[in-house]
Amino acid sequence: MVGYTVLLVDDEEDVIQVIMKKIDWESIGFSVIGYAGNGLKALEMVEEYQPDVVMTDIKMPYMDGIALANHIKTDFPATKILFFTGFDEFEYAKEAVHLEAEEYILKPVNSVELTEVFMQLKGKLDQEIAEKRGVEILQKYYMESLPLLQADFYTSLIEGRIHEDEIPKYLSDCQVSFDGPFFSCLVIYTSSSETPGDMNPLLLSTSVQKQAKEHLAQKWQAKCFSYLGNTILITQLKNKNDISELTDECDRFCKYARRMIGAVVTVGIGSVCSNILELSQSYLNAREAVSYRVIYGASRAINMKEIAPNKMSRPGTANTMVLSNLFKMIRLGSQEDVIQAADKYLMQLAFPKKSLQQHHLDIMELLSEFYRFSLNHDILMQEDSTDDIGKLYSKLLDMEPDALREWLISSSLSFRSKMISARNKSTKSFVVNAEEYVHNHYGEEGLSLDCVCEALGVSNSYFSTLFKKETGNSFISYLTDYRMDRAACLLIETNEKSYMIAKKVGYTDPNYFSYVFKRRFGVSPSKYRTEHAENKK
Repeated sequence: MVGYTVLLVDDEEDVIQVIMKKIDWESIGFSVIGYAGNGLKALEMVEEYQPDVVMTDIKMPYMDGIALANHIKTDFPATKILFFTGFDEFEYAKEAVHLEAEEYILKPVNSVELTEVFMQLKGKLDQEIAEKRGVEILQKYYMESLPLLQADFYTSLIEGRIHEDEIPKYLSDCQVSFDGPFFSCLVIYTSSSETPGDMNPLLLSTSVQKQAKEHLAQKWQAKCFSYLGNTILITQLKNKNDISELTDECDRFCKYARRMIGAVVTVGIGSVCSNILELSQSYLNAREAVSYRVIYGASRAINMKEIAPNKMSRPGTANTMVLSNLFKMIRLGSQEDVIQAADKYLMQLAFPKKSLQQHHLDIMELLSEFYRFSLNHDILMQEDSTDDIGKLYSKLLDMEPDALREWLISSSLSFRSKMISARNKSTKSFVVNAEEYVHNHYGEEGLSLDCVCEALGVSNSYFSTLFKKETGNSFISYLTDYRMDRAACLLIETNEKSYMIAKKVGYTDPNYFSYVFKRRFGVSPSKYRTEHAENKK
């Protein structure tokens, strides 16, 4: 039996308690994950738990049920809404229908009637999940995937095998268009080791591709195809800044895929480009971003621009695959991985019967790529390598194999250590800047997560994960606590009215300010002031 979650919302707690006790939730396939006394608190819980069903009263303080349903349908369209209220005015009913509510139930709630409503709703939810997991539908979709000609064209683009003068003919022959004016490549990776039940990993990957087309492709005019076991999306953006919104949407998609079809999905997001011929570089960035799941975790979107400590790496054309792997291990691997990659490169370097001239060229290539890597990531070479590049080149030419190995491993490990330090410093800097922004703007009513992310130039999903990881608290909770702490100081240090203090800390509604303050300190603002005034005496 599939278990679904329910959130109950009513400002009368006794009504909620009656509903919880009247219904045998487990027997009908549901469980109550919690309840809220107003729409604002409910919206926070929906964001955190993403329940399958929200059963809400209409008339409540701070945010009524209609406004709550509007927010839920916008941000969590898969969530089902049930209204129950003592207000049976026709206009409320019409609004509930407009919001595609599953049912409109009048108080007092009858347990038999309510049980029947939830049993019908369970049947609808079962059918939706069955449709998404149906093997026959997945197999049919797999057979009807993108035409071979288009898939070959998209694959050629990300592999960099198409010349500029060939583009018009390809677009005409494949009947596709790239309006842009900006583009970004996404790599959608589906874990084959974590699958629901006995589902075939290939069928699961196909299901993820279908869901990606439904949730991402239309809005971003994306070209969707399979490549090397992953789903690839070539997205089109109206402006460069849309990449933050795309990142957040991909992050929500990962959570949706985990909840609805049981797939563990990671989306890598490549660099933004203005020419489709540059998609090969964007694809490389996206593929590398997916690799960072070992650091940042799966079931999320990873934007390569956000996680790189500084500039994006631009590999030189002279790089060999083995040398590229060494740099990859410097960025992502352990110390042992770096040493193994360095030894593998040196084995490649020491192929038999090569001339002295070839050896000189190999050393020049190695040194130039190390310098390019250090410049692209703002990393200084080791202190003993601060001579100009000509002197260091001569020094490396004279080194015997063992000495060259020692230099290569030492330099590589030094780069790895500095990148980790830069990444940690960058993370802490984001959090410090966010906290400073709150300290300077907490009195503004409109201060939100969006404001801070816009000021810092990052996506909501990346910033939220980073902030919680560093502070152990969500940004909204931090902002609320800071405002309440400031309000508490003002109550003790000044004689200003509560409504004036509320306005100073960003609340235009004095009642809601009092509600939040009491939730933080356990007493009303006036009582808090009185108690601390008595303590001073």
